[in-house]
Amino acid sequence: MLQTWQDKFVANFIQDNRWKYLWDGLKVTLQITFFAVLIGIALGFLVAIVRSTYDRTGKLKILNLLCKLYLTVIRGTPVVVQLLIIYFVIFGSTDVDKVFVAVLAFGINSGAYVAEIFRSGIMSIDNGQFEAGRSLGFNYVQTMIHIIMPQAFKNVLPALGNEFIVLLKETSVSGYIAMQDLTKGGDIIRSQTFDAFMPLIGVALIYLAMVLIFTKLVNMLERRLRSSDH
Repeated sequence: MLQTWQDKFVANFIQDNRWKYLWDGLKVTLQITFFAVLIGIALGFLVAIVRSTYDRTGKLKILNLLCKLYLTVIRGTPVVVQLLIIYFVIFGSTDVDKVFVAVLAFGINSGAYVAEIFRSGIMSIDNGQFEAGRSLGFNYVQTMIHIIMPQAFKNVLPALGNEFIVLLKETSVSGYIAMQDLTKGGDIIRSQTFDAFMPLIGVALIYLAMVLIFTKLVNMLERRLRSSDH
């Protein structure tokens, strides 16, 4: 039995350097995740500012309506459908880089969830903090930057870390636009060896390892921020 498992391992990963499919796919997955996270954080931050400003002051009504429409559409439709629409509809007539499409799709999708995370963090800060900012001579924007957002970020860090991990796993649908990410790499091996167990379990273990590593890093950052309060 041991020899049989060894033969399967060699056939799936060693023979013809098939491990490179997973390695190349892993690099694509991490690249998509990294840039999508940046877009998601930037977009989510802006939407959260607009939404929380409207909730507290009643200003930015038009922008708030646009933000609510964005949140409703993005959170109400599957990310794989959004990916397909961006690739086949929006960029259907152009020769666009698939990584760029994936980054854009996952970034826009993540931004909707990050926006609500940030907004919940901002709204959790007591109104007395805004009054403290005004007593220091800060305007609304300065109060948000120097007083509210640092506290809100600490409050929502666990949720942001979870969103990052969810985004990492969501990129596994990138193969729908024929892009070779980690999951697609495992599927290519399966199509060549006709053995589904070994390559797909390998893909699952790689995702699990990445999730555990990123979870550990988020926990370390959370402890460091907590200790800086003392």
